Amino acid sequence: MSETPKKALLPRRFQTIYWQNFLLTASVVVLTLVLLGMSFFALSYTYSRNEREADMRAKAGVVSRMVSSYVTGGSLSGMRELASFAASVTDENFLICNLQGSVLLTSDASLEGRVLTLPEGMTDSILRGDDSFDRTTLGDIYTGKHFAVGVPIESMGQTVGVVLAVTEARALTAMWRGFIGMFFMTAVTVLLLSFVVSAWLSMRQSRPISEMAEATRRFADGNFDIRMRGYDDPVEIAELASSFNNMADSLQETERQRREFIANVSHELKTPMTTIAGYTDGILDGTIPPEEEKQYLRIISDEARRLSRLVRRMLDISRLQSRELRKTPFDICESMRRVLISMEKKITDRGLDVDANIPDNSVTVLGDNDLITQVIYNLLENATKFARTGSTLYLGLAVVNGKALVSIRNEGDTIPADEIPLLFERFHKSDKSRSEDKDGVGLGLYVVRTILDQHREQIAVTSESGVTTFTFTVSLAGG
Repeated sequence: MSETPKKALLPRRFQTIYWQNFLLTASVVVLTLVLLGMSFFALSYTYSRNEREADMRAKAGVVSRMVSSYVTGGSLSGMRELASFAASVTDENFLICNLQGSVLLTSDASLEGRVLTLPEGMTDSILRGDDSFDRTTLGDIYTGKHFAVGVPIESMGQTVGVVLAVTEARALTAMWRGFIGMFFMTAVTVLLLSFVVSAWLSMRQSRPISEMAEATRRFADGNFDIRMRGYDDPVEIAELASSFNNMADSLQETERQRREFIANVSHELKTPMTTIAGYTDGILDGTIPPEEEKQYLRIISDEARRLSRLVRRMLDISRLQSRELRKTPFDICESMRRVLISMEKKITDRGLDVDANIPDNSVTVLGDNDLITQVIYNLLENATKFARTGSTLYLGLAVVNGKALVSIRNEGDTIPADEIPLLFERFHKSDKSRSEDKDGVGLGLYVVRTILDQHREQIAVTSESGVTTFTFTVSLAGG
């Protein structure tokens, strides 16, 4: 049983590169701001609390020193004046208590007329050094939460009471809330800026890919003229666009060659098939006299053989292009001698002499023996075909810079300079060869170039004053 595909976690529109990059960036920015915010809140609150605590402790200490003599003397009026003065110049209220926790005096007018006592153990905590109390009601003395800092009252070397500096909790957090407001303002600005930049970058990165997808669809419809516009950055996108355009050029050239190949094949097949059909019909319907039938049957036989050679050469090219190249060391001199022997009849029939400059010692090269032999055969056959009757063919070998140079030369008509680059194209034949060389199919030199390209070797052609020379290289074994 096939498994049911899992449903996408996000709608399809959010699965694009644009939205994935945007959501990822937005998530990272939001998470970073949350973590920074939590850290900032904790640090800023601790900082503002410590600052306020230090300030309140200092003020409570001043009040403690001011009222110490009055506590031992029992003069409440003097303490009241001092406490009221201290409260008037600061935001805090002060509670002056004895060692039992009873509030002797307070500067908070809202507590006047009440008998107040600190929670049990608070006086002892202050005397032990635990002098700050966060968000407390001081044992229901206050209805709301307050922040208190207490210091002992020392008189003549003895502790006679405590002073509490008290302020509302919201006063403590005033500065902290200011910090929070600034942080939120900054965070919102950064968040909006990040979203805009992320959206712009994501769109900039996804647009070339979308254009490439559209171009690919148009390629699939057979439009090979479409190209990607140039991009300078990011570098990866620029390289991708450049590679895409190179691929498009290659595909367009391949399509051109394919159409040209089909046109050439159609042309080459049409000529012999038309000849065969025309002469056959002429024999069958009696248009051709019986005494001439043998002559035209010979023409039909020649055209059929040329058609067979054309198909065989096309199959050879197909095998060459799909064949795995196997390079082995072999003696190229022996291969050249075998080609000369196999071409002896054709050379003799053309009345040609041969000047063979093949070393007596073996020259070992690295390549596919059968294919390199095919190259030599095709070039020598081509030279024989277009050599002037009674002239001399040259087949020679030289070793230069780790390469074996095979040269094949004939004497005949000079090849025009503008036609030399076309010699190795499929089905290329000059007008002269079309008229005199009915056996040729224009694929021999194309096979030569295909084989040498597979070996990554070079071939050069020169034609001057009726002398045409083909020279190709083969790497020496161990070179």
